Amino acid sequence: MAIKFFRPRLANNPVCLSTIACIHRTPLRNMLEKILVVIAVLLALTITALAVLWHPQLPERNIPRPGLPPGGDFVLDTTAGRLALSDLRSKVVILTFGYTACPDICPTTLMTLADVIAQLEPSERKAAAFLFISVDPERDTPEHLAKYTAFFSPEIAGATGDPARLADIARRYGVIYSRLEGVGENYTVDHSADLYLIARDGRIADKIAYGTSSTAIATAIRKQLQSRP
Repeated sequence: MAIKFFRPRLANNPVCLSTIACIHRTPLRNMLEKILVVIAVLLALTITALAVLWHPQLPERNIPRPGLPPGGDFVLDTTAGRLALSDLRSKVVILTFGYTACPDICPTTLMTLADVIAQLEPSERKAAAFLFISVDPERDTPEHLAKYTAFFSPEIAGATGDPARLADIARRYGVIYSRLEGVGENYTVDHSADLYLIARDGRIADKIAYGTSSTAIATAIRKQLQSRP
């Protein structure tokens, strides 16, 4: 008669070779998993807190925008006499080009500038200047310009010069203009409509597109006033 030995089967746990090994291994593994989960949660919370709360203050620098024209000083005629851009040094200047017979662009631009001036505080107005340069010297005398700009705001100055000076200024500021022939004085002048923001050191800080809101222009002026000259 053959003797059969009974070998107990470890159901569903071939790794455990003894009951004691299985008893001690399971709680230890569960504890390690819990510790790893806690560490992962703490790391996630730390990263989230840094992303929300940490806002490093970087020093502000005046970096010239690529593509801006060179600009530079000029001398033009006003009712108060000769005016040089360098005379306005230490002020933030808004510069625009046009002519008094302009049917739409120039009146819209000057109305926007009048609204900008109304938004500025008295101290800000004192530190800013607004200059309208006519590219139509044949019809726009300094006296005529003064009456025209005063209609929108007495703080907007009108200036012009002889054709050679205007052509030089336009070239340096990237302004394009051309006279469209008409009968007698009934002609129009096609011209660029951008505004130029001149910093207190005389350089072009920005070119502002036609149609930009008065609030955005006032904000740009304030930013320049707060920066170092």
